[in-house]
Amino acid sequence: MEEILGLLILRIKRGINLAIRDTRSSDPYVVVQLDDQKLKTRVVKANINPRWNEEMRLFIKDVNVPIHLSVFDKDTFTGDDKMGDADIDLGPYAECAKMSMSKLPNGCALKRVQPSRSNSLAEESSCIWTNGKIIQEMTLRLKNVESGEVVVEIEWQDLPGCKGLADSD
Repeated sequence: MEEILGLLILRIKRGINLAIRDTRSSDPYVVVQLDDQKLKTRVVKANINPRWNEEMRLFIKDVNVPIHLSVFDKDTFTGDDKMGDADIDLGPYAECAKMSMSKLPNGCALKRVQPSRSNSLAEESSCIWTNGKIIQEMTLRLKNVESGEVVVEIEWQDLPGCKGLADSD
């Protein structure tokens, strides 16, 4: 088994202008997948701008493997409808974690990440130094759907006995 680098705290905050899959709305939830880990948010009934505000924890073995998010519409009598998907690229965050950051002021932006064809960002995202930790909030544009974005936040947590992000390659 590959060595675990540490723990990533993933906060699924909210959805923006998600696709309508029922008559007038949708009942969205998010599925998060990384390697053999699969986590799911609660379903928010009849809302295309849901607020989940849920925190998940993922064990990270390789920062080069993206975290995959899929949004679905919960259906009672038929299979759930897909409402798009996006990937979280951990690369920029890992670069920030390798910097020496003692005594930085709160709110200091360490890195700005621009939207590109190689990421799912809908707008610029920054890695911010806050209370001795790096936080990155990002708005992800959903792919394979007519509309929708998901706002998430990531934060690293070292685990005792693990290598950590500073030593990852």
